[in-house]
Amino acid sequence: MQTFANYTYERPNIPKVKEDFYQKLEQFQNAASLDAAINAIDELNAIRNHLSTMYNLVFIRASIDTRDEFYHNERDFFDEHLPEIQELATAFYKELLKSPFEGQLRDKYGSQLFDLAECQIKSFSKEIIPLLQAENKLTSAYSKLIASADINFRGESYTLAQLGPFSEDPDRETRKEALEARQSFFAENKEKLDSIYDDLVKTRQQIAEKLGYKNFVEVGYLRMQRIDYNAEMVKRFRRQVEEVIVPIATKLYEKQAKRIGVDSLKFYDESFAFSSGNATPKGTPEWIIENGKQMYDELSEETSEFFQYMLDRELLDLEAKKGKESGGYCTYIEDYQSPFIFSNFNGTSGDIDVLTHEAGHAFQVYSSRHFSVPEYYFPTSESAEIHSMSMEFFAYPWMENFFKEEVEKYKYAHISDAIQFLPYGVAVDEFQHLVYENPDWTPEERNQAWRNLEKKYLPHRDYDGIESLESGAFWQKQGHIYEDPFYYIDYTLAQVCAFQFLKKSQENRGKAWQDYIDLCKLGGSQPFLELVQSADLKSPFEEGTVEDAVSFIEDWLDNIDDQAL
Repeated sequence: MQTFANYTYERPNIPKVKEDFYQKLEQFQNAASLDAAINAIDELNAIRNHLSTMYNLVFIRASIDTRDEFYHNERDFFDEHLPEIQELATAFYKELLKSPFEGQLRDKYGSQLFDLAECQIKSFSKEIIPLLQAENKLTSAYSKLIASADINFRGESYTLAQLGPFSEDPDRETRKEALEARQSFFAENKEKLDSIYDDLVKTRQQIAEKLGYKNFVEVGYLRMQRIDYNAEMVKRFRRQVEEVIVPIATKLYEKQAKRIGVDSLKFYDESFAFSSGNATPKGTPEWIIENGKQMYDELSEETSEFFQYMLDRELLDLEAKKGKESGGYCTYIEDYQSPFIFSNFNGTSGDIDVLTHEAGHAFQVYSSRHFSVPEYYFPTSESAEIHSMSMEFFAYPWMENFFKEEVEKYKYAHISDAIQFLPYGVAVDEFQHLVYENPDWTPEERNQAWRNLEKKYLPHRDYDGIESLESGAFWQKQGHIYEDPFYYIDYTLAQVCAFQFLKKSQENRGKAWQDYIDLCKLGGSQPFLELVQSADLKSPFEEGTVEDAVSFIEDWLDNIDDQAL
């Protein structure tokens, strides 16, 4: 059995790949029968899967160690050539949409493939390849800059991820100093961060104009493959969050201030939930994995098989270390049919959230790898986040294994955080709409826009005079804003769906779990609202859904004596 370390990377010969691809595409164009067309599609997808496999191996290994010169160079290679690879997919999509067998192919593959193809065609042209190459280099520059953080705090050196636990320290001065140390990195790199984002916004505006759009907002929605909803529907959803969630979140912050014994909650207090200290995992990373295996063994046959697959092939890289990129993700290595989970364990409850959240993504793609078209391995991102966020809730019965006597403390904080995240999530989304509707804004104007949104969605927030935060630069730590424009509202839409799964699991766990399994197996074969309906959930865009989804959670939180935790 091969493990991840032995998965073979070889730099693709792009001219040869193109030659092979266009030969197969010609076979598809000239197919005399449906079977011949399907065979050609299979061969085209094999080439696409292999390219994606090579890219993912580079992406994973470069993010595990940004100092690895070989994979650093290979990442640069893909930054240069990804737009050309994108051009191949677009060429295939164009032929797919005009195939004489289109109707029969729709019957075989479903309409979603064709709708995704249209999104790609509308958001790509050969003329923008140089701009896409520039965009890729800029996003890589951001991720490398963040990964390069080497922050001195009380005589020791830390990455941004390694500083994380200090935000939960019982000593308030420690929390404040850790935040100041963290912000010193962003303040020292302000010009670089501003320059990278300035260039990204201008590059994306040029992409939009060359494609015939007024600004990048439309391109962003096409890239995110938003087939059955639009910016106006998202705007109405944000209003629901503002009206329903912001008052609940504000109340939760007020209770937290009382709970931790401070007169006025400062930003550096927000991650410190209990005066007795936050709930933390009661063991080493190895112990966490052992408990994770027991949890997935007991949850279901399907999750047991999946997690053993991940362990056997060493498809998890979880501990924070020098030179490792920040954050966490799940990706899929097509030729090896392997999900991969990347994270930065740091001794906080977030380590367990990774084991459930990213494993939710990985379990979904493991469940839908049977599809013959790569478009269906993962769903679009707002649907994909339903699997991850819902898995966090389905794992609740096993949290005692990780947190022991602090399990109720963990659950209270976890649900509170989920509620409190929603206003921040929609603020990030609205910020991006404003930025791309005003591409000529200066860095100062962008910062002012962010500060205004904080006052709207996060009225409790108090930075206690820390200059870089008071000036409105907090958003610069949010990698999605740089690397994946408009990928953020997805988390909030999915969170509302996950709340519904939590409620269903309280009422009938068996049915809720079966609905979840069935949803995972559908992969990306349907657009967002159809997947939501297939899982017997309500659309987050419907008036009243947000209020319905959180009302039972608000009641649950109100009935807990949080001061005693």
